[in-house]
Amino acid sequence: MSQDAAPALPGLLETYRGTVYPRHLDHMDHMNVAVYVEKFDEGVWHLFAAIGLTPGYMRRENRGMAAVEMNIRYMRELCAGDLIVVRSGITKVTGKSLHLVQEMLNGETGEVAAVETAVAVHLDRAARRATPFPEDIAARARDRAAPYAEG
Repeated sequence: MSQDAAPALPGLLETYRGTVYPRHLDHMDHMNVAVYVEKFDEGVWHLFAAIGLTPGYMRRENRGMAAVEMNIRYMRELCAGDLIVVRSGITKVTGKSLHLVQEMLNGETGEVAAVETAVAVHLDRAARRATPFPEDIAARARDRAAPYAEG
């Protein structure tokens, strides 16, 4: 990322780095919307792990996370060969859900290409229902939470 370009949202954790490949392009030769979702999804799992929602925890406790709401704002096009950086954060914690924000940057220019907001729910996989976070995970999520105003 260029030294001059600062991410638009302060305090986010870098959760993904990658590259746009030709197979990621749509009929307009820009990265396809499905790939934006994929890259944001790959990043969010690193944010989850940072607060204790690790793959080991999920397997051991038979828990999962599910997106129940997502919104993506596309601001700049990404093309084959572009470098991607995703930064992720928590904006609100409830007993059973996390409100998230993620930004996707062009890794060369630092320009924000897209911003995603989402709500993810903590699930009991056996009961197929939302369930409260363990207190240690909820506390780490609250410690990491920062306000975000869409704009």
